[in-house]
Amino acid sequence: MKVNEQGLALIRKFEGLRTGAYRDVAGVWTIGYGHTSMAGSPRVGRGMKITRAEAASILARDVAGFAEGVASHVRVPLSDSQFSALVSFAYNVGLENFRKSSVLRAVNDGDRCAVPRRLSLWVKAGGKVLPGLINRRAAEGALFMQGTSPAVTADARQQRAPRREPVEPVQGRAMHRSSINLAAVLSAVTGVVSSLAAGVSDLAGIVDGRTLAIAAALIIVSAAIWIIRERRLKSLEEGI
Repeated sequence: MKVNEQGLALIRKFEGLRTGAYRDVAGVWTIGYGHTSMAGSPRVGRGMKITRAEAASILARDVAGFAEGVASHVRVPLSDSQFSALVSFAYNVGLENFRKSSVLRAVNDGDRCAVPRRLSLWVKAGGKVLPGLINRRAAEGALFMQGTSPAVTADARQQRAPRREPVEPVQGRAMHRSSINLAAVLSAVTGVVSSLAAGVSDLAGIVDGRTLAIAAALIIVSAAIWIIRERRLKSLEEGI
C-alpha cells in the first residue's frame, strides 16, 4: 500500500501552501502544507519562512511518516486509493485520533461502505463545524470508495442489512374446526330441521308448536356451546 498522486493532490489542495508560519484554527503554529511541530522537524515558530521546494520536501517526509503510522494500525489489505484517503485523514486529525476513530474500526471490520459516513463525522476544529473540513471529508470518502469494487460494495451492504426471515403464509383451519363456519352450518341445520319438523307437524299432526320450539332451542344452545368450546381451544393454542 502506498500514497498515490491523487492522495497527495488531495492533501496539497486542502492543506494549502503557506511559506510563512501562521496559527491554524486550533491555534497551532503551522507552515508549508499543514506542517506542525507535532509531525517532526522542522520545528515551527513565529516568523519562520520556507521556500516552495522546502515545503514540498517537508510534505513528502510528513506523508511518509503518516503512511507508516496508518499502515501499522490497518489490519486488512487496501487499494492505494483507499490507503491514500486514510493517510489524508490521519494527516489532518493526527495519528492518535486516527487510531481511536470509528473510521479505522470500520476499515478493520471490513465495513468499507461505512467509511465515508464515519469520515463525515470529523468536521470540527476549535469546536466549530468548518465547511473546509466538510469538503475534505467528502473528498476523502470519494477517494476511498474509488478503490472499492461494486462487488465488494454490494457485499458489505448485504452483510450490514438485517436478515429478514421468510414470512410463512398463515394456514387456514379446516372447515369443521372453524367456529365461525361451524356456527353457520349449525344455524342452517337448525333452519332446515325446523322447516322439516313444521312440515311433518302439519302433515301428521303429531308434533305441536311447543315441542317444535323446544327442539329448535336445543339445537341453537348446542351450537352456542360448541362455538364457546372452539374459541376456548383456539385461545389455548395461540397463547392469548
